[in-house]
Amino acid sequence: MAEPKRIPRNEHCISRDNIDDNALKVLYRLQHAGFRALLVGGGVRDLLLNHVPKDFDIATDAHPEQIKKLFGNCWLIGRRFRLAHIFYGREIIEVATFRAGHDEADDDGRHDDSGRILRDNVYGNIEGDVWRRDFTVNALYYDIADFSVVDYVGAMADIENRVLRLIGDPETRYREDPVRMLRAVRFAAKLGFTIHPDSLAPIQQLGHLLEDIPPSRLYEEILKLFHSGQAVRGLELLRQYNLFGYLFPATEKVLQSGDPVFTRFLTAALESTDKRINEGKPITPAFLFAAMLWQPMQLQAEIYKQTEETTSLAMQKAIASVLGDQIRAISIPRRFSTVVRDIWYLQHRFNNRHGRRARALLEHNKFRAAYDFMCLRSKAGEITDDSCEWWTNIQGMTFEQQERLLSPGKKSPRKRSKKKPKSD
Repeated sequence: MAEPKRIPRNEHCISRDNIDDNALKVLYRLQHAGFRALLVGGGVRDLLLNHVPKDFDIATDAHPEQIKKLFGNCWLIGRRFRLAHIFYGREIIEVATFRAGHDEADDDGRHDDSGRILRDNVYGNIEGDVWRRDFTVNALYYDIADFSVVDYVGAMADIENRVLRLIGDPETRYREDPVRMLRAVRFAAKLGFTIHPDSLAPIQQLGHLLEDIPPSRLYEEILKLFHSGQAVRGLELLRQYNLFGYLFPATEKVLQSGDPVFTRFLTAALESTDKRINEGKPITPAFLFAAMLWQPMQLQAEIYKQTEETTSLAMQKAIASVLGDQIRAISIPRRFSTVVRDIWYLQHRFNNRHGRRARALLEHNKFRAAYDFMCLRSKAGEITDDSCEWWTNIQGMTFEQQERLLSPGKKSPRKRSKKKPKSD
């Protein structure tokens, strides 16, 4: 291995003032105990790009059991590769032991027949650890010992050129872990980087490997991708590289049909999600899945309407069918699939503008999510009446004003006056 390039403190922009206090505590305690301790990965990358890091991960030559002895607030997790999670209230600082390089870790049973990694608990040093990381921009180390940045793979140049490049042979690395293809798309969209041609070339031929990834893991990756603040760009890249169809097959089929209304609706929904994330507002995964699968559910409902007695029953069957098919690719936790159903079921109730049904809709605990969803349908041109405007206006009214609008012919009950008792 070539000698690393070490960038001294006066030649980079990383300051300890921008590093999380708890991460600094972990770094210093490991160092004082005689171990190497370095900030690594996305935290270093984001600090160099003047972004606010989401996480501060640490790499060390201490083994997990040694880390646990140093920190009473430490839990060891993971089977494929053991990690130490150090808790400070709700915050978690993740600490990983340096992994061995490919040659050192290449033993029987570590890979399956397709090349995917099965076991990875082989510890090494920083030189081996570098080559086990995925992209060059995620393989920079900030050394707490002298505050320098250590670069083994030309990552500083890639950051300057805004290029995303895999470490090692791209096809081999994708086969080791096919989720790296989704990570490539996520980082390219989030950072505004371009994927290096060598790293891009195998993606379109290896997308089928995603079918072997557990649906629960794909769920986590999809949330990271579409909740990164660049969901619109993420969707564009997934479709451009022929990956989206392995994640949302029914949705990809509708988009390929060229449905302009659904395309506008889905784009508006993702733009709304990006806006809320960038403004620091809360979001729910249920809204993402409700938007992605809305048109596939409606198309399926139209098929069931030909054989079912009622529209409601056709819709129930369509919802069960579409969600059932989707969770074979990406699992959706029940707490969110239930909300997806509520958002969809409430859509037809926006046609009720009078009486108890309208009042019940206003008071439904999922009204706001369903209302936002309905307004996006209106924005896309799927709804052509004034539903969005009408339901927007009524929310700004007092209860008495709402009652007069919802029940215009109903008089408010008069209060009975209490008669004074006659004096003797």
